[in-house]
Order: sequence, then structure tokens, then C-alpha cells
Amino acid sequence: MSLRPMMQRDQASAMLGMVVEHDAPGESRVSMTVRDDMLNGFAITHGGLVFTLADTAFAIACNEDERVTVAGGADITFLKSTTAGQTLTATAARRARSGRTGLYDIRVTDETGDLVAEVRGRSITTDRRPPVPVPSTSSGTSDVAVSSDAPVAKPVDASGPRPANDPQRNAALTTTEVSR
Repeated sequence: MSLRPMMQRDQASAMLGMVVEHDAPGESRVSMTVRDDMLNGFAITHGGLVFTLADTAFAIACNEDERVTVAGGADITFLKSTTAGQTLTATAARRARSGRTGLYDIRVTDETGDLVAEVRGRSITTDRRPPVPVPSTSSGTSDVAVSSDAPVAKPVDASGPRPANDPQRNAALTTTEVSR
């Protein structure tokens, strides 16, 4: 199984070490091992990172054809805390899709199967075109394969925030696109 171009370009998910375990139309499963740098001030997994894992599974599930589909909104309920060394898995499933909108349920569990969080996501299909595809090998498959130890994209430097006078930071801030 090869990763779709959308996930090959997803540097945020790669930086967090997420692994795509299942990708089918309207459903997905993505896992992530919690690291020390993912903990909040109470030594538990930062809720934003639990949501990020769920959001990645949601993105894969709702982008099931050539149309660019984004989150229109989502609600999360946290049910159990986790900590470093644990593996979280987000499983997303389409509940309804009509016209340009969709409804998805995402369950985040720990390595024992205990429920950590539930998310209800609402998708909106846009008129945007996907970015230019990532080059593939001559066999027509991607160089990045799904496996238990392969992140969704090439890891990026996560050494922390860039200084205010960094030219790359300033260029990124001036060219950031906001979709509506």
C-alpha cells in the first residue's frame, strides 16, 4: 500500500511520527507513539496533539476522491489521559456524505484499546485543486510505503520556533494561504 500524495506532503503528521495503518474510501486508521516532547505541564499527552492525530485520520477518510475536502468543524471529547511511551490510534469512519458536506466519527484509543477521545468532524468539499502530485517511481507506486515504523512523510526539523528575524519564517508568514 502506498501513501497518497496528500499524506506524502503532510510534514506536520510526519514530524509527530504518525503512521497510516489503513486508508480506504471514507475510513482510515493512523497511529502515533507519544513522546516526552508531546506532554503538557501535567506530564500527560497534550490535548492538541490528541486532536491532531484524530484530524489526520479525519483528513484521510474525507479525501476519498480527486476533490480537495477540508474540515468545516470538529468537536472533541477527552475521556482518558495518556503519557509518554503509549501508542494512540485514531480510527475515522464516514457517517454521512451529501453534496459538499460530510460527517465523520473518529475514535482515539490507547494501546490497550481504551477510549482516549471521540471526535465528530464535519467536512466541506472545496473547489480547490490538489497541489501537483509528488513524483513516483517507475512502477507507479510511491517511494513511501505504509509500515509500522514509517512516518507518513519525511520527518522535518522540529528544533523549535524560528527567531523573529529568520528570513524563512518571515517568508512563510507572508505567503501563508487561508482557505475559505
